[in-house]
Amino acid sequence: MSRSKRGYRIGACDWSIGKQSDTTALVLGKTLGLDGVQVSLGTVANDMHLRNKTVQDTYLRMASTYGIQVSSLAIGELNNVPYKSEPETEEWVSDSIDVAKAMGCRVVLLAFFGKGDIKGDKAGIAEVVSRLKKIAPKAEKEDIILGIESWLSADELLAIIDEVGSKHVQVYYDVANASDMGYDIYQEMRRLGKEYICEVHAKENGMLLGQGKIDFVKVQNTLDEIGYDGWIVLEGGVPDGMDLTEAYIANTHYIRSVFS
Repeated sequence: MSRSKRGYRIGACDWSIGKQSDTTALVLGKTLGLDGVQVSLGTVANDMHLRNKTVQDTYLRMASTYGIQVSSLAIGELNNVPYKSEPETEEWVSDSIDVAKAMGCRVVLLAFFGKGDIKGDKAGIAEVVSRLKKIAPKAEKEDIILGIESWLSADELLAIIDEVGSKHVQVYYDVANASDMGYDIYQEMRRLGKEYICEVHAKENGMLLGQGKIDFVKVQNTLDEIGYDGWIVLEGGVPDGMDLTEAYIANTHYIRSVFS
């Protein structure tokens, strides 16, 4: 596997490469030149299928055969079935810790968009904090990081993490989402630091990476500055009308050229 001077590994979200909850995401990931794929825990329709050992074994076999890793897990379904309100999501998050352990990865992305958005939702944030407090000891015991991806600012996220009181609850930092909210992403990454950023989404909406508003050279310099050396996971970055595989080959090549 190719790594940069800081050890960055390059992955992509399974949903971004058109393979959500599909074991062949790892095959495509290898074709695209990735080091790994961020894999969805599942959907309501398949009952979060990665909790099933047979499904886990299939992913692990694919990973071994094609020489590619499961970089991290993601529970994107929390955008439709909110962690802040729905009881079954507590089981999903708890089970995801066991799954991450079984899959040999360390980070689980918890999504807070759509119906799960907690921006400006004091009651929702309070419930999320309560639930994270309950699950944090298990995450700590298994050494798995629960990463919050949301519309919240760095300061708002740090307030949640401080209230939860666990180093195993961190921030899944998406540069495009934060930029869309008007945050200074470079200052935010410095504010959060290596201590609180568990993983990074390199994303543009509707453009190839490097051809939009995100200065990825500056992102790389900032991550180097704070000592981050984890995964860079590609998301979005497909212009209208462009073939997805072609776009992701270009995106992977570009990000490797920057993070090297």
